[in-house]
Amino acid sequence: MSLLDVSIVNVALPSIQQGLGASVAQVQWVVSGYALTFGLVLVAGGRLGDALGRRRMFLVALTAFVLTSALCGAAPSADLLVVARLLQGLAAGMLTPQNSGLIQVLFRGAERGRAFGIFGATVGLSTAVGPVLGGFILTVAGEQEGWRWIFYVNVPIGLVALVAAWRLVPSRPRRGAAGTAPATHIDVVGALLLGSGVLCLLLPLVQVDSGGLRRLWWLFVLAPVMVALFVRWEQRMVRRERPPLLDTRLLSSTPGYPAGAALGLVYFVGFAGIWLVFALYFQHGLGYTPLQSGLAVTPFALGSALSAAVAGRLVTRYGRRLTVVGLVSTAVGLAATAVVLYIAPAAWAGWMAALPLLVGGLGGGAVISPNVTLTLESVPPQMGGAAAGALQTGQRIGSAIGTATLAAVFYGLLAHHSQHHYQLAIAAALLTGTAFVCLALLIAAVELRSRRHAALATPDDANVAQADVHRT
Repeated sequence: MSLLDVSIVNVALPSIQQGLGASVAQVQWVVSGYALTFGLVLVAGGRLGDALGRRRMFLVALTAFVLTSALCGAAPSADLLVVARLLQGLAAGMLTPQNSGLIQVLFRGAERGRAFGIFGATVGLSTAVGPVLGGFILTVAGEQEGWRWIFYVNVPIGLVALVAAWRLVPSRPRRGAAGTAPATHIDVVGALLLGSGVLCLLLPLVQVDSGGLRRLWWLFVLAPVMVALFVRWEQRMVRRERPPLLDTRLLSSTPGYPAGAALGLVYFVGFAGIWLVFALYFQHGLGYTPLQSGLAVTPFALGSALSAAVAGRLVTRYGRRLTVVGLVSTAVGLAATAVVLYIAPAAWAGWMAALPLLVGGLGGGAVISPNVTLTLESVPPQMGGAAAGALQTGQRIGSAIGTATLAAVFYGLLAHHSQHHYQLAIAAALLTGTAFVCLALLIAAVELRSRRHAALATPDDANVAQADVHRT
């Protein structure tokens, strides 16, 4: 639900504007406000789960998400809808890290890989199916008030999930490291510093359509300053043996975590941005309805869901090699889609793009869940929530960068050519996304090489035995 609500609202924006008489700026904040608050609290949400118990935080955050979804659906004005979406984003940011944190605590070895495979399949489906589901809901409920059901649909699903979580998710005693402050201690200063740094990065990007890059460029200068202050503060917390928001040793001495986090960020730059340009091309360029536009990209979603579930079972055997193969397949699929959409007749574009999109989706499913598994495999369980939150924060930042970058390429080419050059615009945007996927492939190849060297240096290490260095 939390990931669906990133993309499902896009197809309902005309309905919201018509139903509430919303301005362009208000409609934009309905989308960007959710993404902004979602990304701001991921690490803090993960740390709260580590400190207070992940089951408890899951139930609290899921309850908040259901309530704010109902508030969005019932909003009588555009301003109240924006406020409700900001609150819904906060709830989603608190909810999401608990999933990875629970998997980290409750599963080990191959079992954990399979669990993350199911998680990755859910991520792939949620990201890609949003436009299809949104278009279907609007078709059934009508254009005028159908947008409200985009949010109301979360209520019955959320209530069922609450009952299931209450009955099925086991609780675990809170654990704090010996000699540290109580486990319930929350690093408020660290949360504010990191939140400020993420805000400086995300705000100009989520406001790009209204000139955010031009007006707020100075925040990009401030962002590294806030991040540096955050790192200094966290190092101080560790020296004083107090629980930090995010232990900086994750980046300095946890095998696989820095490379995996970087790979996830760069991959999501290329992966997340394609959905907006697909919607622009199919709906504005070819005149598809929102439902038809969503169905046109369904092959990617189906391929991603299928391969993610399979990849979860294979990751402990093939490790980083699996993500390398997945990234190659994704890059080939996106590049082939760019070529097909550039040369295909408009009447056949959706059908002809199905096969390369399926290839790209099969590769994408072999990237997300195996990368999560490999990135978190050496993270201590008591740090699992914060580590997962940081990993997902990078993905949200990558998504914002990718959406802004690919949209800028798409609109830039349309502005310099006639309106009949939608084919050139979509091809250029998809090739830009492909370039970022290739950069993620380079990171994966370097990480694979380092793992092989580590295996040769420590052949009996148990962690290496679970990694991707299959005996040659």
